[in-house]
Amino acid sequence: MIYELDPWLEPFKGAIDARHSRINAAAAKLISNVGGKTIADAANNQLFYGLHKTDGGDWIFREWAPNATRIYLIGEFNNWKRSDAYRLTPVGGGNWEITVPAIFLHHGELYKLWIEWPGGSGERLPSYVTRVVQDQTTKVFSAQVWDPEKPYEWKHKGPGKREHPFIYECHIGMSGEEEKVAGFDDFRKTVLPRVRKLGYDTLQIMALQEHPYYGSFGYQVSNFYALSSRFGTPEEFKALVDEAHGMGIAVIMDIVHSHSVSNEIEGLGRFDGREDLYFYPGAAGYHPAWGSRCFDYGKDEVNYFLLGNCKFWMQEYHLDGFRFDGVTSMLYWDHGLGTDFGNYEIYFGRGVDDNAVTYLALANRLIHELNPDAITIAEDVSGMPGLAAPFEQGGVGFNFRMAMGVADHWIKWIKEKSDEQWSPGEIWYELTNKRADERTISYAECHDQALVGDKTIIFRLIDKEMYWSMNKGSQNLLIDRGIALHKMIRLVTAATAGDGYLNFMGNEFGHPEWIDFPREGNGWSFKYARRLWSLADRDDLRYRNLQNFDADMVHFMKENDVLSESPVLLTADEEKKILVFLRKNCIFALNFNPTQSFQEYGFAAPEGEWDMVLNSDDAVYDGFSRLSGGGVHVALAEKSPNGNPEMDHTLYLYLPSRCAIVLKKLR
Repeated sequence: MIYELDPWLEPFKGAIDARHSRINAAAAKLISNVGGKTIADAANNQLFYGLHKTDGGDWIFREWAPNATRIYLIGEFNNWKRSDAYRLTPVGGGNWEITVPAIFLHHGELYKLWIEWPGGSGERLPSYVTRVVQDQTTKVFSAQVWDPEKPYEWKHKGPGKREHPFIYECHIGMSGEEEKVAGFDDFRKTVLPRVRKLGYDTLQIMALQEHPYYGSFGYQVSNFYALSSRFGTPEEFKALVDEAHGMGIAVIMDIVHSHSVSNEIEGLGRFDGREDLYFYPGAAGYHPAWGSRCFDYGKDEVNYFLLGNCKFWMQEYHLDGFRFDGVTSMLYWDHGLGTDFGNYEIYFGRGVDDNAVTYLALANRLIHELNPDAITIAEDVSGMPGLAAPFEQGGVGFNFRMAMGVADHWIKWIKEKSDEQWSPGEIWYELTNKRADERTISYAECHDQALVGDKTIIFRLIDKEMYWSMNKGSQNLLIDRGIALHKMIRLVTAATAGDGYLNFMGNEFGHPEWIDFPREGNGWSFKYARRLWSLADRDDLRYRNLQNFDADMVHFMKENDVLSESPVLLTADEEKKILVFLRKNCIFALNFNPTQSFQEYGFAAPEGEWDMVLNSDDAVYDGFSRLSGGGVHVALAEKSPNGNPEMDHTLYLYLPSRCAIVLKKLR
């Protein structure tokens, strides 16, 4: 159990065991309710509710709305009129259903529900709807019958397990270069080949669940089972996933189960007139910072809804896993707002929503029952112990957690410290300070840092100079510094990553614009909601060189399985600003000194012969070519006073200022 691995958890042994028992009891209850044997047997609400074809070709529609007094199916097929012919019948347990002959309901037709309850009524979209479209004139959302003549035929199997994923985080709509919402086909044809060439083996796609407001980045979900139609059709998305699988690229999605948009007509808000149908009653059902609704994870119907949602996305779209968004908000009754997570008691006290912890554990068990190779990642800033530990060891069962503090520290160092104040020891500590019993995904920056109001790393380093000094003919010391540090930051972050690495699309080449979705404040412009790929393809600009470095870095680390062993510090020289560490059979040496280069810099190292295989100062990466290629470096059999005392050899290197090199052991 996790408290046997971490002595700090020993005082909470009882709480961890109680959590484990609580999860087992909840699983047993959900399974027994349906007479099944596994969580996967229990997660089938999506097969019962919503609109489905019967064996005879007719349609059957079912909805859960226990507070409703009448429900009508309305749509194009009956001129949006409420009539007894399309009135649903209550069948017990808060369930309603109707059978509609095939001749009255066809592919592409729009429909909704009209729900009446004591004291009120209104239009609603079905809770399990799988297709929602928006009228571009009225901006009104409607459910849409989706029944194409030819179902998509899958060609490729999933790519298998990802022990150490290299993740390319992306957003379909803003992935194009034109000022518009890009689609699944656009991404498949233009971006997917770039991802393969860069070497990333996992796509993490944002904003797939339908959301009314495009600018929410997909985090204010209204229809949890519906693929956002603004990006294209289900078949087009399936083609994207299929082609990615054919390239050996896994596809996971950002899944939002942490909250729901508060909208009533489009979403689940007051679905049948009740405030607490899907959400916690009272103040607990409202998120004070996000203006959204909070699910009641203690209610069986909600757990079936959310678990079925995980199963639906995996089975319908062949997804390889999920990155669960907003996990911290789920785990704590105060959503972690303003909380300093420096005390272990916070993780096991009354402030924890045990219902949410239980749901997340059930979701992980379900996902891995369906696909043992699936990837699950928790976005959590609190550091709750056991979140990414196996369930059998008392954990919640995520494969990975995001190492969110790494990006925060890079911002702090760039923003608050001069180059001379950067501490190699502090960089090493913060980049490697991870729980031994959990696996993590590191990143220097993700989409959060690219949003308007924040700054990407390249923008923090170069700022407005990038607008007129990124051509190769320019002579600009600020640009030189930014280019050099951008490469070093990404290399040291990837090379010290716990178990995986993530990059947000375009950041690999230092994309020059922030992300600002169309909104009233910018005249509904798409100018900053796109990616300028052409900048990285031009020979006269320096973006291409940054892209070259990122691609070679990723390919090298994957091909050599660098993340399969833990990193070992060789030296953190505070005076000279040099950081050197060993990982697997590679030495990573970084000189953060802004002005000084060092000839014959000696440090403690393992014995052997070492070949330089990556050099950030190479001309192909827009460096100054201060290091000659080729040549073998031999570690001498002498004890070095500089660095790791366990090493009995010394390696001497030339380390130019603001340069990173990678050496691979030959023998």
